[in-house]
Amino acid sequence: MAETLAKKTSSKRLFMGMQIFIALVLFMVSIDLLTVSLLHLNNEVANKIFMATNNPFVGLFIGLLMTALIQSSSTVTAMVVAVVAAGNLSIMQAVPLVMGANIGTTITSTLVSFTFIMKKGEFRKAISAGVLHDIFNIITVIILLPLEYYFGFLSKIASTVSINVFSDGHILHNRFSYNVIFTRPLTNFLVDMINIPVISLIISVLLIFLSIKLLSSSVYKTFLSKDFKQVSKHVFKNPYRGFLYGMFFTAAVQSSTVTTSLLVPAVATKKVGLGKSFPFILGANIGTTITAAIAAMFKNEAAIAIALVHFLINFFGTLIFLPFPALRNIPVKMAIYFGRQAAQRKIIGIAYILMAFFVIPFLLIYFNKEDDVRNLEFNDHEKVIQVEKNSENSFD
Repeated sequence: MAETLAKKTSSKRLFMGMQIFIALVLFMVSIDLLTVSLLHLNNEVANKIFMATNNPFVGLFIGLLMTALIQSSSTVTAMVVAVVAAGNLSIMQAVPLVMGANIGTTITSTLVSFTFIMKKGEFRKAISAGVLHDIFNIITVIILLPLEYYFGFLSKIASTVSINVFSDGHILHNRFSYNVIFTRPLTNFLVDMINIPVISLIISVLLIFLSIKLLSSSVYKTFLSKDFKQVSKHVFKNPYRGFLYGMFFTAAVQSSTVTTSLLVPAVATKKVGLGKSFPFILGANIGTTITAAIAAMFKNEAAIAIALVHFLINFFGTLIFLPFPALRNIPVKMAIYFGRQAAQRKIIGIAYILMAFFVIPFLLIYFNKEDDVRNLEFNDHEKVIQVEKNSENSFD
């Protein structure tokens, strides 16, 4: 009897493990498929968007909007690297784009929290976990963007390190693709087979929603199991251990989107406290900057500088919060407060996602573009007047 029960338990664990693995692979493939589809759609559009403005605040929202759409800060960062390496954008202009990408990548974990929307208690904890990553990145940007704007804090450090440590005169090949080690060959095969970027784009969006639901439900079942309690105690025993696990796991899967999304069901089911999950998120933020190592292989100063900027943003953010429990509690308390409000009024959570990640960035970019066009027309008109005056003076 005991042997039969042990076999059933073992089979159940194996099945749950396989379900999580399949959901995880599907999630990564769907995100990568979205990335490749968008890149096949029009690379020139990305170039024009990146070069649309010199306003750092609008640059921040361009990075945010593009990452929210593509669902990969690593991909947007790789795009920025290519534009900078081509000489069309300075490192200082690129920094706000990378900061925006850092914020935009957090949308997925917030979306995952909505799978608990029908259970008020769990939804409150889930959305708190979902927005915790957002809040940390937003606070980090609020601290670092003024330092970069007035003093060139990040760009100067990154440029100095890339010139003095990595410089050897090699040239980066101008390409937009960010090679996800496990999924990119399969993704390229699917895109080539479909051969219509718009269709593959639609399929990728549907797959993302399917994979989020599957991943959330499978992880949810795992967190209900007794075994996870021991794993949770080990991983989240202290802040620094949680930080290291978050960093190494994210570096392995090359996506903070995946790792932070896994935390949402854990917090929702009370298997992990929100405060204990925060160091893991900080580690995930560092782990996702593995892009720096990939860019460094090209040995190009501009590429390395932008990759270092991505690392430095997350490094300084971690340095501010991780060593100090009192500071570490600030984003956590903010997330808890937001979770309470969103649980009472569901519309708050939906409005937050739409406004923060799409509506406000789009409106700022749109109106800034209109201003740029008007300024360009005004400058052209001034040039025409000047030419006419010069012609008249020459005639006289």
